[in-house]
Amino acid sequence: MASGTGAVRAAEETPLPEPPAEQKPPLLPPPPPAQEEFSFLPLVHDIIKCMDKDSQDVHQVLNELKNKFQEMRKLISSMPGISVSPEQQQQQLQNLREQVRTKNELLQKYKSLCMFEIPKE
Repeated sequence: MASGTGAVRAAEETPLPEPPAEQKPPLLPPPPPAQEEFSFLPLVHDIIKCMDKDSQDVHQVLNELKNKFQEMRKLISSMPGISVSPEQQQQQLQNLREQVRTKNELLQKYKSLCMFEIPKE
């Protein structure tokens, strides 16, 4: 039995091969911005307050609003599928729904096979 334990020890000592560098997991998209980042209302409110007070800060707040609009334009233009027409989007949606329906049917067929039933004791 000593030879059996030696084989087990040899298996324990050999390091597992590392996966190739090309097989890295895909990068996840950045988390969506917080809801407050999409709101222009606070900046508009600040502009109105500055105008009521005859403050000189109104130009600074207007620039902030302008920058916010530019950021949102960039965000919208970088969204996936923004260049696809509504008709093409509807066609893609129909295709995906059909795939889901087909896969659900196949899943139900496989579940109904007796090999997947767990015996009750």
